[in-house]
Amino acid sequence: MARRNKPLSLDVFGRLKAGGRKIVVLTAYDVPSASIAADGGVDAILVGDSLGMVVLGYENTLPVTMAQMTHHCAAVMRAGPRVPVIADLPYGSFHVSVQETVRQAVQLVKDTGVNAVKLEGGRVRKDMIAALLDAEVPVMGHLGLTPQSVNRLGGFKVQGKGGEAAARLEEEAHFLADAGCFALVLECVPAALASRISARLPIPTIGIGAGAGCDGQVLVFHDLLGLYEGAQPRFVKRYADLGSVAREAVRRYGEEVRAGTFPGPEHAFGDPGDPEPAPETDQAPRGGYLAQMDEAQE
Repeated sequence: MARRNKPLSLDVFGRLKAGGRKIVVLTAYDVPSASIAADGGVDAILVGDSLGMVVLGYENTLPVTMAQMTHHCAAVMRAGPRVPVIADLPYGSFHVSVQETVRQAVQLVKDTGVNAVKLEGGRVRKDMIAALLDAEVPVMGHLGLTPQSVNRLGGFKVQGKGGEAAARLEEEAHFLADAGCFALVLECVPAALASRISARLPIPTIGIGAGAGCDGQVLVFHDLLGLYEGAQPRFVKRYADLGSVAREAVRRYGEEVRAGTFPGPEHAFGDPGDPEPAPETDQAPRGGYLAQMDEAQE
């Protein structure tokens, strides 16, 4: 899919909801994942603090720092994805004070070029959201299972079960819409509740473990592609098993190195003559390690 035809504005969220079209969001954390997501036709990319678990190996998202988010957001933007990119504000960056929240978020936008930030929580974030919007930083909300609250919640559990909890979550969703959030993630919420909230809210809902009634869906890149073996949440659907493919490729590489069949003559440098010109493209040059090497200059 040609990236140049993709919208760059966050208006895509409201426009798709108004048109009754589902919104496709996927996480990405670097140039390869952002390029794959954008070329696959997503409507937006989320640089989630989930990177702490699927990229950095933490048990939860709490250790993720702003420096790490900045590093990964900048990598995603260097991919030139041509879709809106939203960045998670990591734990601790919006919990100390309104001033610190704005300082951290503005610096993240300035340093990386992301289009918006996402923060977890409802009414308790009232002052932070207002200050971010005053500073011209668009905000996406996040309710339900908020992973940064794992200690308070006592683990990763479905939220909004029961009448009282459901009413409270719906009230918080309306608050975030009224507060100016352009969209709202609903994570691990009963499907009927998420569907009801989605129908009543003026802003789009993006579900993850919240059923098909949301205005859109988001999945973690590594989960969607099956890069990890083992248990997975109920809401994950693996659309590929790239982990197995990758392990098999590494095994074959090892066999060929040990057998002396790699590298072959075609992988060795000699006199390349006049190299063929690189094909024209409307995207920034990209490829594997040293893909742009000029063999004539060896």
